[in-house]
Amino acid sequence: MRIIRQAGLALLAFFALGATANATVHIHIDLSSQRMHVTSSSGSYNWAVSTARSGYSTPRGSYAPTSLQRMHYSRKYHMSPMPHSIFFRGGYAIHGTYSTGALGRPASHGCVRLAPGNAAQLFSMVKAEGARISISGSPPRGGTMVARAQRHSGSYAARRMLQAPMAYAPYGYAPSVQQWQYNPWQR
Repeated sequence: MRIIRQAGLALLAFFALGATANATVHIHIDLSSQRMHVTSSSGSYNWAVSTARSGYSTPRGSYAPTSLQRMHYSRKYHMSPMPHSIFFRGGYAIHGTYSTGALGRPASHGCVRLAPGNAAQLFSMVKAEGARISISGSPPRGGTMVARAQRHSGSYAARRMLQAPMAYAPYGYAPSVQQWQYNPWQR
């Protein structure tokens, strides 16, 4: 009985390893263009992503998924939600983001972010078929600098809208949290 069980476990391990080695989902992330190209049995996809912003890095190389989590909260970054996470190296993952306006340019701490719907679709494909992940290229120069809003002659409300706080502070402007809380409109 023990021999049959061991043979069964060996056969199961063989098929599990075979599924990983013959993964049908191929994920290629190009840091230069901030794009992800996915090829699977269900088709071919090309999506905008955000990778590491200036001061951080997204690891280059070839990887296999190490863990899939439908919803993960980053303990390292203030319990930030990471829907449909596909971990591939330590704490690095491909996951959905609610900051879809930043897609197509570097904006993360190193993870690969993509639109929530695309992340859900990719998560389902990887869960069903397994995957190989490759990351190449160099991040675009210039990081995530955002130009200051230009003033124009218009209504008071229109000028205030141009000065509204942004997800990324304009280049050269970094008030303390207390300063921002006291007066978020200051320059």
